[in-house]
Amino acid sequence: MSSPAERYAMSRARAAWESSPAGRFATSLGFELDPFQLDAIRAVQGGSGVLVAAPTGAGKTVVGEFAVALALETGRKAFYTTPIKALSNQKYHDLVARHGSANVGLLTGDASINGEAPVVVMTTEVLRNMMYAASPTLEGLGFVVMDEVHYLADRFRGAVWEEVIIHLPPSVQVISLSATVSNAEEFGDWLRSVRGRGEDDADSMAVIVAEHRPVPLWQHMMVGTRMFDLFVTEGGDGRRDGTTRVNPELLDRISQAERSTGWSREDAGAPRGRRGAVRGRYATHGPAGPRRGGRGEGRGEGGRRGRDDRGPREDRGRRYDDAVPFGERGVLPGGVASRAQVIDRLDREGLLPAITFIFSRAGCDSAVQQLLGRGTRLIPEEEGRRIRDRVARRAAEVDPADLGVLGYHDFVEGLTRGFAAHHAGMLPLFRETVEELFTEGRVRAVFATETLALGINMPARTVVLEKLVKFNGETHAPVTPAEYTQLTGRAGRRGIDVEGHGVVLWRRGVDPMEVAGLASTRTYPLRSSFRPSSNMAVNLVAQYGRERAHELLQSSFAQFQADRSVVGLATRVKENLRALDGYAEAMSCDRGDFREYGRLRHELSELEKKQARRRQAQRRADIGEALDELSIGDVIQLEGGRKGTMAVVLPVKGNRSAFERTVLTSNGSVQQLTIAGFRDVPEVIGTLKVPGHFNARSPKARKDLAAAMREKVREPMPGRRYDARAGSARGGTDGAGRADADARSDGGTPYRSAEARVDDLRRQLTAHPSHACPDREEHARWAARWWQLRKETDDLQRRVAERTNTVAKTFERICDLLSELGYLTPDGQEVTLEGQRLRRIYTELDLVVAEALRRGSWDRLAPADLAAAVSALVHESRGDELVDPRMPTVDVEEVIGEMGAIWREVTSLKSAHDLEGDRELDAGIAWMVHRWASGRGLDEVLRDGGMSAGDFVRRCKQVVDLLGQVAQAAEPSVARTARRASDAVMRGVVAADRLD
Repeated sequence: MSSPAERYAMSRARAAWESSPAGRFATSLGFELDPFQLDAIRAVQGGSGVLVAAPTGAGKTVVGEFAVALALETGRKAFYTTPIKALSNQKYHDLVARHGSANVGLLTGDASINGEAPVVVMTTEVLRNMMYAASPTLEGLGFVVMDEVHYLADRFRGAVWEEVIIHLPPSVQVISLSATVSNAEEFGDWLRSVRGRGEDDADSMAVIVAEHRPVPLWQHMMVGTRMFDLFVTEGGDGRRDGTTRVNPELLDRISQAERSTGWSREDAGAPRGRRGAVRGRYATHGPAGPRRGGRGEGRGEGGRRGRDDRGPREDRGRRYDDAVPFGERGVLPGGVASRAQVIDRLDREGLLPAITFIFSRAGCDSAVQQLLGRGTRLIPEEEGRRIRDRVARRAAEVDPADLGVLGYHDFVEGLTRGFAAHHAGMLPLFRETVEELFTEGRVRAVFATETLALGINMPARTVVLEKLVKFNGETHAPVTPAEYTQLTGRAGRRGIDVEGHGVVLWRRGVDPMEVAGLASTRTYPLRSSFRPSSNMAVNLVAQYGRERAHELLQSSFAQFQADRSVVGLATRVKENLRALDGYAEAMSCDRGDFREYGRLRHELSELEKKQARRRQAQRRADIGEALDELSIGDVIQLEGGRKGTMAVVLPVKGNRSAFERTVLTSNGSVQQLTIAGFRDVPEVIGTLKVPGHFNARSPKARKDLAAAMREKVREPMPGRRYDARAGSARGGTDGAGRADADARSDGGTPYRSAEARVDDLRRQLTAHPSHACPDREEHARWAARWWQLRKETDDLQRRVAERTNTVAKTFERICDLLSELGYLTPDGQEVTLEGQRLRRIYTELDLVVAEALRRGSWDRLAPADLAAAVSALVHESRGDELVDPRMPTVDVEEVIGEMGAIWREVTSLKSAHDLEGDRELDAGIAWMVHRWASGRGLDEVLRDGGMSAGDFVRRCKQVVDLLGQVAQAAEPSVARTARRASDAVMRGVVAADRLD
């Protein structure tokens, strides 16, 4: 029992907390904060920057919202930044609901609302541009919240985050909110180094890591229409101290499914290990670990399932309701339940609302059609009517003629039944409607691509993954553990659900051990994607000067990580240098300088190996040419073995591979002969007529032809060998032939010269005093170790040199290029008039835009023409899009041709300065953008264009954004055209998504 003094102190502390800004904020929330949230808001109240790394759904945004509340209470400004416009829009509405529209503004590429408010929500690019422009809006800024800060790893836009963090004034507190990453402390150390009073000063930047998920997440797999727990815990007391492994019943069920479809994991080359053994490290608790109690642990009081009383059966030990057996009518080939069956099963188990990630826009739309075709209904009809009225009001600003093109009617029908798609190809207005209705619980099933997982607040009770492979922009690649956690992290709504559920659908090729590895991996390092650009370079030089800019870039997270990696490499270099000294001492010889003798020996060995590789490469080339020149009916001598002693070349239907021949051997088997099957050039020993009707699949035909070969070609023709170089039969290789081969050159060094060098080295070795040393071979062993370690050390030193000052070196090369082009003065210390123009161009192809403006490429264009030309700078065709080759006008075609020539010049110059080139122009939507800017209807614009309405709207907004930059950077006449072009594009469905 505490003493009166202790109780008094506790009372005073409680009163002080309740009267503090943090205490008042916590009390206003209506729910109790978790320890990590309390630690974070106390740190913010104390004046520190904060990095909060916590699982999805843990409540990180509470910390950012406190920074906003503290700014309003203390009379300072707060900027709330996000990586995407959709999240900015969502956060804007959240903050308006809490603080009122007069106190909150929004700035994105296509929306500007109350931009001088004390609290402004914006995309990170907007803040970066404001800083470079020295915007007066920055005055009085006290807090910047960087939501989803782990986005700085994005290879396309992540560099913007580091620019903002580096360049914000020291007086601004930065509150960084990140998903769980394994190197949060490293990231925090960097933040201290650039935002605080040094890396060792923990008070300047509080790093708060929370690994606990407030809503436990259980992992499952669905085989057919039956759902199994992915993990079980055996032994112990059923709750702890047991052995966690993949569910044996799940493995048995998958084996049955594989047998029923005639397929097995071994067919796909999957590794075979101990049955059910879990490879890798498994967490025993936390956001994605296996269930530890079988039935009920982590459910909360009474095992209730939130506010939905249709919970799963309570005997959930290893599988769910088995009412629908495997092989039921409607189960797809391969034992995969249809999308409608999956949703029906989740609905019966009380596991809706659910998000199903499909990784395909067409797949998402198809899922909605499948549920409509099956007559699925997940909400009452009365609720559906209210949704229909609400969507009709939202879509009132869209031209009725465009609604059919947008798929409006099927979209609304799905919503009224409680399900919808969500992907980037949809009209943003439709996506936002889905987000609102799903968050309110009025839509029970959403079929989405992975873009939904990026920050948008759409938690569900269950997340379903149809596949574990997705297109990453370049190729189809397996889902990474970090992506898996990001996707399944949407499952479990705080304050509503007592547990969330992640479900992977089994299909052929999905290994449950692979799923277990994804669900249990805990290493997600945050890696910088920062690299300087031309626009960044001119802005930095303009604001800080080249020398200071160089120093600033040295403080980037990219360089911070590179320097830390160099520390380990440098340590290894020092250790190796000490070892080299020891080896040198061990190989010392009293007869002479054994290091010199060892050098001669090493050089001789390397030269002899190089000559051997040359001879082998030449022999393979000769064999390949010989195979390529063989004709149908040629009989060649084989090098023995079970396939026979000779073979006849057969005809091949279609194109054959280079240096490959199909032959029939003398024992009647058909073989594919390649270079690897020969040690020397194949010997032609005769010819044989192959019947035109010969069928290699016929055993009789093969037997007859093999017999004819054995009858006609009884003995090898002595001395006859195919000469690949001469293209004719010749005698055996003679000395002159070898001399000719040896006289060939490789990299400018004739073989004869190499042989002469070999002879010279051998003479030097023999004449060296150490050659006669009785301990020569012992010394030589130490010399060999010395050379091996010397090679390793040289490689380490090269890697250290490459990583040291890498970011600043790139910046210097860019500055040299910009000086050459006239955007910086010849000494690279100041920005020229043209450079001031480049400062306003933030697109990836910034130099192409600046050069087009400087050369007057766009001077003669009408507004619609300019919009079409600019579209080639922002568009990137998706793999499934049809490229539209049509050019709207001759002027547009000529100008895009000029822009292409500029791009090639810029690419060539960048290569000359050892800089990475930019992506090519893409004029695939020039025709559509021109038609739209000319006032044509959406149906006509999209017809035969191969692009969805949502993609077209998004591209149009990017065109408008770039036209706005052009309007600020161009001469008055082009600036006027750009503004008119922007107005012409920003109409109809493109303008319908701007917030009012």
